[in-house]
Amino acid sequence: MQAPRLKALLWRQVDRLSTGGWLLGLFFFALALTPSLIPRHFTTQGILCGFAFAAGYGIGVFLEWLWDYLELKWSSPKLATWIGRVLALACLVLAIVFLWLSTGWQNSIRAEMGVAPVEARQPWFVAAIAVLPGALLIGLGTLIVHGVQLVSSWLRRIIPRRVALAGAMIAVGVLTWAVAQGVVARGLLYAADRFYGNLDTLAGRYAEAPTDPLRSGSAASLIGWDTIGLDARIYVQSGPTMDEIAAMTGRPAVEPLRVYVGLRSAESAEQRAALALAEMDRVGAFDRSVLVLVMPVGTGWVEPAAIDTLEFLHGGDVASVAVQYSYLTSWLSLVSEPDVGVETARALFSAVYKRWSAMDEATRPRLYLHGLSLGAYSSAASSSIYDILGDPFDGAFFVGTPFASASWRSATANRDSGSPWWRPEVGDGSAVRFSNGDGDLATDTRPWGPLRTEFLQYPSDPIVFFEPSMLWRAPVWFSGPRGKGVSPLLDWYPVVTFLQLALDMALAQTAPIGFGHVYAPQDYFDGWVQVTGSDGLSQADLTALRERLVRHGERQLIEGGWFRNAPVD
Repeated sequence: MQAPRLKALLWRQVDRLSTGGWLLGLFFFALALTPSLIPRHFTTQGILCGFAFAAGYGIGVFLEWLWDYLELKWSSPKLATWIGRVLALACLVLAIVFLWLSTGWQNSIRAEMGVAPVEARQPWFVAAIAVLPGALLIGLGTLIVHGVQLVSSWLRRIIPRRVALAGAMIAVGVLTWAVAQGVVARGLLYAADRFYGNLDTLAGRYAEAPTDPLRSGSAASLIGWDTIGLDARIYVQSGPTMDEIAAMTGRPAVEPLRVYVGLRSAESAEQRAALALAEMDRVGAFDRSVLVLVMPVGTGWVEPAAIDTLEFLHGGDVASVAVQYSYLTSWLSLVSEPDVGVETARALFSAVYKRWSAMDEATRPRLYLHGLSLGAYSSAASSSIYDILGDPFDGAFFVGTPFASASWRSATANRDSGSPWWRPEVGDGSAVRFSNGDGDLATDTRPWGPLRTEFLQYPSDPIVFFEPSMLWRAPVWFSGPRGKGVSPLLDWYPVVTFLQLALDMALAQTAPIGFGHVYAPQDYFDGWVQVTGSDGLSQADLTALRERLVRHGERQLIEGGWFRNAPVD
């Protein structure tokens, strides 16, 4: 008698759980194991699966509640119970099978990127890790549901039952949103800003100011060394010297100029732009052949490989200026305050363009815009086409442009039919071109118009290809052939793919060089050749210089140079 009683007790406990919640939770858990854009460690995979299970469980519970609220009835409740049990069991089996298959799916991404495969025992770590975030989120959701029930019971004393329920859902929903946005999100952003802000001040304390009077932060500079942070120090003090450029190119060279204004260098965006302009005048930036306005990533980081390759290409006859606008990493700024850098980018462009457009066209430098990640987003929004039509600047080179960029989306949406979303062809290519790297620009000999815009983007970069709408519909780039580095097994699933790509954005900098959000020096070089021209070098000279830069980049990686201190963008 004990066994039947125990069995009956067990089924009663199972039936008390939400069948729909467990069914969809396990289904979402299984789908979250499928490949996305960035290979994941089992720890992050487990966290993702926990979030996916909680999302599925919540949706399943809501659908069950909606079924009962609409007063829909099963013809046979007992049969419905057993159907639910069988389906939940089937989803459990599916989750176990998908756990077993997940090693192969993860290795399909790694194979595309040339990364070593993961070990077969990792799926069981994934399942164990998923329990904690899943339980925490379900507990939070249960707490909110109890709050709705409590408020509804209060309101039923004065208004009809269903009106009370609707009012309770609205009241608790608004309160939850207000707390999440006004307390939790702002508190976390404030803590992150404090952390990165304190980190940014370390440079002035523990590194000595440059002695070269042409460098920002030196004794002769208008910019205080203690006002520019850790990332600015790397940008200002690194880079090739005149002698290194001459040795690399075999041609005479000059010393490159780099100007950097920190977030603490002046109070407002306009004041920082004015300070940058004054510093440019001090060092003679407008006397160079090439002038580049650089918008850093969120933390203030300027990718060394981006500027180094440009300086090698033009024999050091380059002046670049960057202005910091945030302390936060780009992906965090992108989801919380994407326009934080636009004000600074517009102030800098306006100040420099006003000076530049007043100069003699025969002697003024060629003016270009550049940005990586959130820097590309801000830089692309820094100027209006209507303001520069009469005297356009020379070009722009945007790398890893975030999905939220209006100019990127407009150019991509207006691509020629037949060209994929991840490698658009826009018109005759005289104004806008896209590159996926890997030398695809080296053979592009089409003529340019007066204003050149180049977008460099890897098909596996989630910063570029994430879309909020993938929560409920498949993005355009999921149809048709896949780009380099993208697993052929990647597919779209509602909610789950949204969670996968959201996590991929945070992991984008963990990909190997040439994939994800980690752009290779040779691809920067090819982009600059297209945008700024070859500076009189023949194709053979460019090919030889490119090969030398690749070898130089490999040595820098071994010795701790390029990408050494790159932040998790």
